[in-house]
Amino acid sequence: MKFLDQAKVYIRSGDGGAGSVSFRREKFIEFGGPDGGDGGRGGDVWAEAVEGLNTLIDYRYQQHFFAKSGQPGMGNQKTGRSGEDIVLKVPLGTEILDEDEETVIADLTEPGRRVLLAEGGNGGWGNLRFKSSTNRAPARANPGQPGVERTIWLRLKLIADAGLLGLPNAGKSTFLAAVSNARPKIADYPFTTLVPNLGVVGIDGKEFVMADIPGLIEGASEGRGLGMQFLAHVERCKVLLHLVDGTSPTITRDYRTIVAELAAYSGLLGDKPRILALNKTDAMTPKQVSDRRRALEKASGGPVHVISGASGRGIAEVLRALLAEIRRRAPAEEGGPWQP
Repeated sequence: MKFLDQAKVYIRSGDGGAGSVSFRREKFIEFGGPDGGDGGRGGDVWAEAVEGLNTLIDYRYQQHFFAKSGQPGMGNQKTGRSGEDIVLKVPLGTEILDEDEETVIADLTEPGRRVLLAEGGNGGWGNLRFKSSTNRAPARANPGQPGVERTIWLRLKLIADAGLLGLPNAGKSTFLAAVSNARPKIADYPFTTLVPNLGVVGIDGKEFVMADIPGLIEGASEGRGLGMQFLAHVERCKVLLHLVDGTSPTITRDYRTIVAELAAYSGLLGDKPRILALNKTDAMTPKQVSDRRRALEKASGGPVHVISGASGRGIAEVLRALLAEIRRRAPAEEGGPWQP
């Protein structure tokens, strides 16, 4: 299945049906009077968050969604049938924005949550509604109200507990494949990962969701590479795991590059808790591991985990650190204890 995290959609709710002008005509009944029914209501356009979806690819091939209009009223006080609603089913974590791509209409993060995007027009009154003591035979009816037409944007931000960050070829996909059942593409060249990947990670009988996004490069916050396009997917993460390629001769510069891009993109991302790990230590000598770990600790001002996604070294320890941070932040963000 192809991944798509942004789509432009055109929607229109249904028009209301026109009211009916009708008079009762029956044998032996004199002065039957008006009996025109009301028009039916136009259909609404809704958006609903559903489980089991992780892409907006369906909205690349169908971008126009028009609800049915209400049917006109009829004689004998018959109300027209209302138009059917249309429901846009979207993945959890989908933001709905107005045409300006800035005004957020709704943020659908809970299964089953619905939001009304365009309300259908009311049906017009039939002439029966206009009957009064002074107007016993009204010959007018209201037209139905028009529906609402608008353009919206759907923007998906994947919901994950932990996010993987790092330069291209930092070993993020290898790490995710080692700790979860996800099977991202792994190769020995940069930008192997072209779309975000999700995996369910288990440690000590607990589970959490981890997201791997394409590698960032210097200038990602300005749109270079793929980083700007996918950085939004780690905005919802409770903690970030920053992987640094231990075989790189410029590990401190690599570390500062990612930190600077996070801060430049969003203050929210810059302030998120991060766990730092020196990766690919299976390809390094013990002295290299020791020296580069000290250099990274000096640059970051905090502890550095020594891991290897290929050999499994230090994996359990860093997962426990991630889980502890997720559990620590869950009550404050969700209003209750963390649940796997």
